Parts: sequence; C-alpha cells; structure tokens
Amino acid sequence: MIVAKKRRPKSKNYFTQETEDAIVLYNGTLDTKIKSKIYENHIHYPFFKLTENIIHTFKFYYTEVDKIEHLQHEIITFLLSKIHLFDPTRGAKAYSYFGTIVKRWLIVYNTKNYTNRIAKAPVDDLYKDETYSCNLTDEPVVDNLSLFIDEFIEYTSNNFGVLFPKKDDAKVADAILELFRKRDQIDIFNKKALYIYIREMVEVKTPKITKIANKLYSIFKGNYIFFLENGYTNFKRL
Repeated sequence: MIVAKKRRPKSKNYFTQETEDAIVLYNGTLDTKIKSKIYENHIHYPFFKLTENIIHTFKFYYTEVDKIEHLQHEIITFLLSKIHLFDPTRGAKAYSYFGTIVKRWLIVYNTKNYTNRIAKAPVDDLYKDETYSCNLTDEPVVDNLSLFIDEFIEYTSNNFGVLFPKKDDAKVADAILELFRKRDQIDIFNKKALYIYIREMVEVKTPKITKIANKLYSIFKGNYIFFLENGYTNFKRL
C-alpha cells in the first residue's frame, strides 16, 4: 500500500520557535546527511513561506522569471549561503534576521529589473505600472510607489520652512515637487529637458537645481527604503 506524504498544514505561524531551534541545530551540525534532514523537515517550508509572504506583501513583482516560485528558489539558495552567519547570541530572532536579508535582496533585485524595464519599455507601457493586478486577486492595486510619492510631497511641502529656509531654495524645491504632483500629465523623460523646464519656472542656474534636487533625493531615498522594508512610511515631524 502506498502512503501519501502528508502536506505541511497551512498555518500563519509558519516560522515558529521550532524553526528557530532547527536553524541553530543546523548550523551546529557537521554531518551533511543530518543537516539535509534538518533542512528538509524543519527549515525549507518556513523559508519558502517567508519569501512568498515578503514578495506579495511588498509587491516585489518586477522579476526575470515566469513564476514566483522560481524567484523564491533563487532567494532560498541565497539564504542557505548566509545561514551559517546567523548567531542567536546577539539577540536577534532568525525570523527577523532572514526576513531582513530577503527584503534587502529583493529591493536590489526589484530595483534592477524595474530600471531595466523602464529603459527598454515603450512610453505607453510605463503608464501601465501605475496600477497592476496582484497575483492573489483580480482587484487592481494602486502602485506602492505612487502612494509613497503622495506622502513624500505632503511631508516636504509641509516642512519647506525647515528643509529650505532660504526663499530661493524653497522656490526650486517647490518647482521640482510640482513635477511630482503633475507626473501623470508630464511626458518629458529627458533629464536635460527637465532641468530646462525647472529653470523656466524659477529662473535659476543648473547648479542650484542640482543642489536642491540632491537634497530632495536624499530625503526620498532614505524614507522609501524604510517604506519598502516595513510597509509603511515614517516621515518624522520637523
């Protein structure tokens, strides 16, 4: 009689203390056969669910593969190459430790693929990225980047007096933000053309625009990385 192999029961608590202990045991075992069994029975499924949940939670859908499972395989392979670095004596939980590794890996991977997609795609295709369908439902989901940009604009606009105390700097910053506000209506993607457009709005030289743009980018980048890693914004009041 053939006995069907039992599937791992579905549970929200897929990464338990048992998983934490198994990873410690895995790292402390030299026997390759025992390590293989520990991984297969106690680690693979939690890693699989961890990568799956992070991909869907943060909408990391700019991939080079046809199926998300293939991407998960790449990430899990990377996790295994780093698993020996986990040290529970430092106070970190394995769930948090490996979750951070997965998110950082996906941020780099997703950004690279998104940049390549923009560079190669026709202009009409770029507008399609404003909304897209999640693999789990047929409902359209607003692009996380658009949501973040709206909050970034609101935060910066409300703190002009602190961020840009000089009147001329504030004018340049507002002109740049106006491009963000009207991003759906603007079909200019050439950097030089954008500089000319801003200069016409505020009548300043290019070095001034570059200086203010770099400051805005610094604010944007730091907060956007936090948003990608945590799923919410953390703009601090000034």
